Amino acid sequence: MKTNTNLFLLLFLAFSVTFTSCKKEPGCMDPNSMTYNPDAKKDDGSCLYAHDIAQGMWAIDPVCEEISVLGQTISIDEQLPDSISVQGEENNGLFIDIDGTVVSGKIDNSGNITVENQTVSLDLGLGLPIDVNVSGSGLVNLDNTGEMELTYSFEIPLVGSQSINCDIDLHK
Repeated sequence: MKTNTNLFLLLFLAFSVTFTSCKKEPGCMDPNSMTYNPDAKKDDGSCLYAHDIAQGMWAIDPVCEEISVLGQTISIDEQLPDSISVQGEENNGLFIDIDGTVVSGKIDNSGNITVENQTVSLDLGLGLPIDVNVSGSGLVNLDNTGEMELTYSFEIPLVGSQSINCDIDLHK
């Protein structure tokens, strides 16, 4: 009888270990996702991608340096809109529409944004558009917030070279 009890306990333990070790942890199994779980054994559809999060309308709160040109203070903050539109393209590319001026960028799988140096035409409050070099970086977070740091560099006739840094908070 004792042998049957021991055999029963041994079989019970073997089944318990087998069934508990077969439980698969759910989660995102795509390493390209911001929500990737390396311990996940069963994809539960929870993958979120930086490229998708970045797209859409973003409210912005810029804090930019001011410059003085011929006695007139120019505030880039006042020239930027209240919101921007971000559209996506292949290979993690982004088009950032800042009040009709489009700046292109790239986003990696972790949400890091890079804006390579490019020339756009902007009216900085002088009444005429000028060519401005824009470059910078940023980050998009899972909670639909982010930040960008952009540098605007330009030449103003009779004044010379200027450069302005802008820190921009983003939220949806």
